[in-house]
Amino acid sequence: MKLKEIHEVLERLSPFELQESWDNSGLIVGHPEREVERIVVSLDLDVSMIEAQEEGTLFIVHHPLIFGKLTELDFSRYPANLIERLIQKRQSLIAMHTNFDQTHLNRYVFEKILGLVPEREEPFLLEAKVDWSLTELKERLSEAFGPEHFRVVAPREHIGSVALCTGAGASLMDRVEAECFLTGDIKYHDAMKAMSQGLMMVDIGHWESERFFGELMAEQLKNLSISVIIAPSKNPFTTL
Repeated sequence: MKLKEIHEVLERLSPFELQESWDNSGLIVGHPEREVERIVVSLDLDVSMIEAQEEGTLFIVHHPLIFGKLTELDFSRYPANLIERLIQKRQSLIAMHTNFDQTHLNRYVFEKILGLVPEREEPFLLEAKVDWSLTELKERLSEAFGPEHFRVVAPREHIGSVALCTGAGASLMDRVEAECFLTGDIKYHDAMKAMSQGLMMVDIGHWESERFFGELMAEQLKNLSISVIIAPSKNPFTTL
């Protein structure tokens, strides 16, 4: 398949026009007329993934490799070092970020991973009523996202409703109507604001909440005439 044909499939799946104004979803590296021999899907791109694949590979990732204004290509530094290797190996890269969050990823994590049925939904945000103790909430989060120590703001002994935004969603807290907001990358001042407003927040981790992108995207592309490979993304954080 040509790259432009796959781009058209992705456009129908999750229109790129849905992305946020600051985002950079779409074609990052490649030529529309280039033949694609295989697709590799992953949350992020790293050098080991590039080196493991041959010419003609298209990487479809969640997070764009280029964010904001790129003013130079210093091939000794990220992200230019990865861009150089993609070009040298005649590989391509497409990002499906905030558009895919809205159409697929948030709902997938809410329904399939947490087992909840949305009762209220708006862009990037899903909510449902629950009847959970604090212990049950921790057990469910540990099962869904891994047995980590979750940072919690304004904890409640009983949770009657939850909201979710995968990735970094603390900026949406003013739109949350639920008692407990699950998201990642909660900053200190966001936590102070939530505490003052009595909103329980749980930092479920950015990578942890979005690591399902590869399996979800592979499922959406399973009917293509070329192979789709899932490359597990590496969490950049480790614990001491």
